[in-house]
Amino acid sequence: MTTVSDHRQPPAEAGGGIFDLAPVSLWLEDFSGVKAVFDAWRREGVTSVREHLAGHPDRVRECASRIRLLQVNRKTLSLFGARDFDHLVGNLDLVFRDDMLTSHLEELVQLWDGHTSFTSNAVNYTLDGDRLDIQLKATILPGYEDDWARVLLAIEDVTHREDSQRRLTVSENYARGLFAHSPVSLWVEDFSGVKKLIDEIRERGITDLRVFTDVHEEFVERCISEIRIIDVNQHTLDLFGAPDKATLLRSLPSIMRDEMEPCFREQLVDLWDGKLFQQREVVNYTLDGTKLNLLLQFSVFPEHEDDWSLVQIALTDITARKKAEAYLEYLGSHDALTKLCNRSFFVDEMNRIERKGPWPVTIIMADLNGLKAANDELGHAAGDALLRRAGEVFNSLVEKPSRVARIGGDEFAVIMPSAERAEGEATMKLILDLVAINNEFYSDLPLSLSMGMATSEPGERLEAVVKRADLSMLEAKREHYSQAEPVRRRLAAS
Repeated sequence: MTTVSDHRQPPAEAGGGIFDLAPVSLWLEDFSGVKAVFDAWRREGVTSVREHLAGHPDRVRECASRIRLLQVNRKTLSLFGARDFDHLVGNLDLVFRDDMLTSHLEELVQLWDGHTSFTSNAVNYTLDGDRLDIQLKATILPGYEDDWARVLLAIEDVTHREDSQRRLTVSENYARGLFAHSPVSLWVEDFSGVKKLIDEIRERGITDLRVFTDVHEEFVERCISEIRIIDVNQHTLDLFGAPDKATLLRSLPSIMRDEMEPCFREQLVDLWDGKLFQQREVVNYTLDGTKLNLLLQFSVFPEHEDDWSLVQIALTDITARKKAEAYLEYLGSHDALTKLCNRSFFVDEMNRIERKGPWPVTIIMADLNGLKAANDELGHAAGDALLRRAGEVFNSLVEKPSRVARIGGDEFAVIMPSAERAEGEATMKLILDLVAINNEFYSDLPLSLSMGMATSEPGERLEAVVKRADLSMLEAKREHYSQAEPVRRRLAAS
């Protein structure tokens, strides 16, 4: 509020020593000039002073200029850094500035509406320029209700409180900004319902949650149904392709499906064991069904360890990394040209089956006929084309648990766990049938395979089975070339 004074401070008018020694800042002012202006406006037909002043903002300053400062106490001089009453009055333009007229307008509205007291929150300044946040309470003294000639104002310095509130607001805005604009998906959830369910079964004497959920699988679903999602950030909506939070929440069953329930079970086991910070890889799905590999970080907020009512979950998209890892793993175990498994995989798979079975094991060894001749006579591009065609044949035929590998330049091996000899013979026939079909599409250079097969005997090492299959393949290869030589000679002679 802006005040003016053309009087020196009068002696002990507002309670004498009690006024002067009061521990709060007190101001005694004369508002009769304001009352006279209000009466004139009412005679002119003004009914709403707020609308009137909004249309004539200069009149707020006019009202402020009509207020006369009569007296202040010691606390006021101390608060504003004034030597005496005259020092304060002479520098009121330093005390009341900037947006003071806005708060003064609210005071005028309260007086216009017939209140004999009014309150406001405003900003004043000391004579040294320091900001003071104040809470003002004013009342028209008894006996002056008709002319407002004596109004007592009490000013409380709430700067410390307002500074704390501003710092808190800044901190909250900062935290909110971090949440809203985080480059990872953030979820704030309430797990208190899960905590209650876990506490209930503890009280029933359950000591091992893993065993309990083996028997009572529905407990995991009950826990999932008790989770309440409080908020998600924008990156979450972007990650899952949701236009808004409501759509995302409606789509949770399609987002978190398949392997998420076993994963959540492990999360519950960790919580049971007191692990309030967890990290694990999970799989979710976007709204259009795209698979997402995610790194999930789960943490209970500090001071919520007893009820889990505030939990943060951070999801980092590691889909690209998982694809890269899978591709590197694929390259490490596959032949780039034929897309078949490579020799390294073949050795590892043989060792695994040697340890764990299942038995019997049938192995087919195959050799690509004519590869060297194709490379020498037509170039390596022709030889590579033959290898790719062999890969097409094997890939279209062999299915897990059987596996096929390229173990040398022109050598292939088919491993068939838990397969009897008859199954191996049927597979060889199918391979030859597919080779014939393949040649119908590539008539320029025929694809030809020599194959041999062996099935393990009880107690026989797989290395020995491979040798028997390899010998059988070599015999087939010799027969192939012995039949092909007369044909080649006849063609050369002609």
